[in-house]
Amino acid sequence: MIEPTDRGLTLGDGLFETVLAEDGAIKRLPAHLDRLAQGCRVLGLPAPDSGEAERRMREALEGIAGRAAVRLTLTAGPGGRGLDRPEALQPVLFATAAPSVKPDKPARLVTSKVRRNEGSPTSRLKTLAYLDNVLARAEARAKGADEALMLNARGEIACAAAANLFWVSGGRLYTPHLDCGVLAGITRARVIAAAAAQGEPVRAVRAGPEILRQADGIFLSNSLIGLRPVDRLDGRKVPLWPDLRELDGALA
Repeated sequence: MIEPTDRGLTLGDGLFETVLAEDGAIKRLPAHLDRLAQGCRVLGLPAPDSGEAERRMREALEGIAGRAAVRLTLTAGPGGRGLDRPEALQPVLFATAAPSVKPDKPARLVTSKVRRNEGSPTSRLKTLAYLDNVLARAEARAKGADEALMLNARGEIACAAAANLFWVSGGRLYTPHLDCGVLAGITRARVIAAAAAQGEPVRAVRAGPEILRQADGIFLSNSLIGLRPVDRLDGRKVPLWPDLRELDGALA
């Protein structure tokens, strides 16, 4: 049970990973645990034992068949009043799981008014302080869209509220550079590797949103949705990139 003084609850002091499971098989767990450990180094938290993390995730999956989202959460544990951590941290680790259906239709995007803070180290981590993303997604849903396009404070393309973003222009693949305030997504890395293996390197760039208006295709990526095409951006029609299915197949 989470204590009322838990720093994850009171200050967002912690990290999480959302992992795909299919018929009880947890997908790409080592990559997720590696990213969690990297985030712990940045935040100054002890990384959880990988065996314990997997055990808790498997317990959360009990009784859930088919496709599921497993969330592993690590908090800095209980602490007193104020910002300073206690000298002896008592991190809390737990997992939850729920059925997850893969979207079968292209996504509609709208540009959010909520900006990513590219100057913050946490913009590149999956911290428990995710309220900007919550607000961006709520804004998108209120406008009849599925997902939000988030820019950073410099006005550059960053990501979607819960996904990385790619676009195609002139036959080349592009994605925002990590220093635009972008999470280093597990599926993002797999897309970059698969495209390179096919002789089509992905270019990580800093670009304004106007470049998306001329794109030959836009798609989203994360561990749960895989690759999802975008067919609308701010009400404008977006072409569907015909090679997306081939790239998606290369990730299987």
